[in-house]
Amino acid sequence: MNIAQAIIEALQSLASNKLRSALTILGIVIGVGAVIAMLAVGSGAQQAITGSISGIGTNLLFVFQGNFTEDVRNPKPLTLGDVSAIRDVFLAPSVANAAPVIQGDREVSFSGEQIRSTIYGITPDYLVVRNYHLIEGEPINESHLLERASVALIGPEVADKLFGAREGVVGSTIRIEGQPFRVIGVLEPKGGGAFGSQDNVVLVPFDTAQNRLIRRSRDRVDVIFVSATSPETVRSAADEISQILRERHRTAIGADDFTVFTQDDFIATANTITSVLTIFLGGIAGISLLVGGIGIMNIMLVSVTERTREIGLRKALGARRRDILIQFLTESSLLSLIGGIIGIGLGWLIAFIVGRIAAANNTLLTPVVGVDAILLATLFSTAVGLFFGIYPANRAANLEPVEALRYE
Repeated sequence: MNIAQAIIEALQSLASNKLRSALTILGIVIGVGAVIAMLAVGSGAQQAITGSISGIGTNLLFVFQGNFTEDVRNPKPLTLGDVSAIRDVFLAPSVANAAPVIQGDREVSFSGEQIRSTIYGITPDYLVVRNYHLIEGEPINESHLLERASVALIGPEVADKLFGAREGVVGSTIRIEGQPFRVIGVLEPKGGGAFGSQDNVVLVPFDTAQNRLIRRSRDRVDVIFVSATSPETVRSAADEISQILRERHRTAIGADDFTVFTQDDFIATANTITSVLTIFLGGIAGISLLVGGIGIMNIMLVSVTERTREIGLRKALGARRRDILIQFLTESSLLSLIGGIIGIGLGWLIAFIVGRIAAANNTLLTPVVGVDAILLATLFSTAVGLFFGIYPANRAANLEPVEALRYE
């Protein structure tokens, strides 16, 4: 028996039991569709997260107090003196600029509307380092710092929630923890980032935040944002910063009381997390494929029982064991292959619907149905059909012709 003849006979056999075949295929359809949809959503989430992080800037570094990998007791705080040292072109030639920041969540209100937003105390260098632009208004400048002015730049999300608009709000007075601040500008949207939403923020002069809102000791800062001279010098800038802080903090070798992160570090961490989640979700979806495979084996065993006399007749007329084996394996493989093809369409449809729902909720998630996911799901579904078809096919091939013909 050649393959073409086996396929034709398998299709005829499946067509003779349409409802049973359709229900068997349904398990594979759901399994393949779930695998493809989960992999697509995972891939889309990975691209959205890494894209948001990359959008902050490829030459940006973050300096935090404390060691995130080792337990270092009593770490020294980051200070404005550390910022000045990092800016020193002779000590750190790979550093273009550095901006100190203090931050905290506070209540922001306007005309009865209230939201919880992240308040940043900044210097004018912060807008340059973070590559912020304004929809309207003017940036915070040195005069605002010297005067400890009650002025604020607000993110687009804050503007939407408090004013219902992103333009025409300059000059309005908002209240932060009950204290009045005049809005001097609205920031352009940046979306999500390594530290949550970059649009639900309020930026105020560093000294104003230090004395009236967040209250830090005179010289202390929470984070130092640093820009390297180019994306190629990020790693050397990180090494220079680390050396400067080791000398200033007088830390022991291997006991840094600070942490320097680069964009690559955040992207690598995000990729690791999303990859694990994608594999986890794909694995859960793959369980339904196994359930579908068990359904195929069950139906094929029923088919063997129903066709026992037919198998005996074929053998009596000269059919070899291999011919019977090929016949039943072809049927099980076709069941899973047809289910896999339909499942690809179902998976793409689910991914499309998820993408539309995400877009309707202003979520930066675009599921990506990759060729690798399609090939993986298709090959896996076919393999499931072959694997779970082996036992029924082998059972059919081993039937004795005389006993099969006598079967009632």
